[in-house]
Amino acid sequence: MAKQFELSKEYLNNLIEIIDAKKDVEAAKLMDAIRAADIAEVYDELNIEQAKYLFLLIEDREKAADVLAELHEDDRIRFLKVLPDDIIASKFIDHMDSDDAADVIADLPDDRREEVLQKIKDIEQAGDIVDLLAYDEDTAGGLMAKEIVTVNIESDIEDAIAQIRKSVEEVDEIYYVYVTDNDGILKGTISLAKLLLAAKGTKIKEIYNSDVISVKADMKAEDVANLSDKYDLVALPVIDNIGRLLGRITFDDLVDVMREEADRDYQLMSGISSDVEHSDNVWQLTKARLPWLFIGLVGGIIGSLIIGSYEDNLAANAAMAFFFPLIGAMGGNVGVQSSSIVVQGLANGSLGIESAFRKIFKELSVALVNATVLSIAIFLYNFFFIESFVLTITVSVALFIVIIFASVFGTFVPLTLKRFNIDPALATGPFITSVNDIVGLTIYLVTAGILFASM
Repeated sequence: MAKQFELSKEYLNNLIEIIDAKKDVEAAKLMDAIRAADIAEVYDELNIEQAKYLFLLIEDREKAADVLAELHEDDRIRFLKVLPDDIIASKFIDHMDSDDAADVIADLPDDRREEVLQKIKDIEQAGDIVDLLAYDEDTAGGLMAKEIVTVNIESDIEDAIAQIRKSVEEVDEIYYVYVTDNDGILKGTISLAKLLLAAKGTKIKEIYNSDVISVKADMKAEDVANLSDKYDLVALPVIDNIGRLLGRITFDDLVDVMREEADRDYQLMSGISSDVEHSDNVWQLTKARLPWLFIGLVGGIIGSLIIGSYEDNLAANAAMAFFFPLIGAMGGNVGVQSSSIVVQGLANGSLGIESAFRKIFKELSVALVNATVLSIAIFLYNFFFIESFVLTITVSVALFIVIIFASVFGTFVPLTLKRFNIDPALATGPFITSVNDIVGLTIYLVTAGILFASM
């Protein structure tokens, strides 16, 4: 059994020395000793010429194809630029599943796509790739692979097993055997166990399972992943609008979708407006972060103007300023908590079918409990350590109102964005924090003006 690979500085330095010395045999042995995903990790630490040198030394073409599929999209695009079209076609595409091959072809410029497609020896595979390229990458059609094991519903056991034997060379893993009719319409599934245990002469239609969950080719990738997660499916068949079986989506592709969606939502919640990675250049990282920082800047300016408009009250009651950070922080934290729970529920479908009003009412109930406990806590602290009883009352009342507002606002905004088909993750992070800072300060200062004037 191969040991688990761990990339170290010593390993990398040794490898670079071997590459610089052009020790082909030694470099090839190192690549043979580790898995495709590990090679992709190594490539991420090399320059393009070093990576190309190692890549061309991999003799196992299926492994080389797997390496290309494992590379991050940006690294793969950079890598494909320095490889000749015939190498891409013969060494990689010919040994890839159709979905991975389509992803690679899609990374090429338009003029190179045709050149690579024409150099693919397997015409049927080239046709499958062309079919897949027609689908949006964020749909079921863009995720699916055309390699699939099917049997005809009218076949008997012997014919079905013979058909599976012909198909198994093209399919790495058989999760399900799909049953179709003469027109290619998906009818159901049948397990390999049933096929092997069935009596000779048994018809497929007598033992197949007609209860099958399928997805349309234009379904959003995120919805496909949620469906798979809900029913614990390792593969999903993809059909067209009249029910013909087109291909299948396997769990490894669905896991990629889930991870990408989680990364995208996390970045939006953190105030990063586009999909970036640490390896991106300074301009890309700056462009992704700056818009939300500007929003935060505008929010800060508005907050300072609000404070300035109450300058006289603050001059008379300077101790009020001590509680600005508390009011702002509590409003921001409560708002982010509420919005994050709603965004997570919308993403995984756990919110169910209850109305928006009921969701807001539930969050309001939680907010009332939290606001009561925290307001009493700050009241007790101020009662014993702050001389002004009016300020003690002001901070407690303002904090209570701020928590209620922030909680309801944090629930309402993502629900509203979802209704208008806008990513709800935009509702979290800097947006919620900035709004709650402004509103929290306003509530605090207005409450102080009213209470100080009346008590």
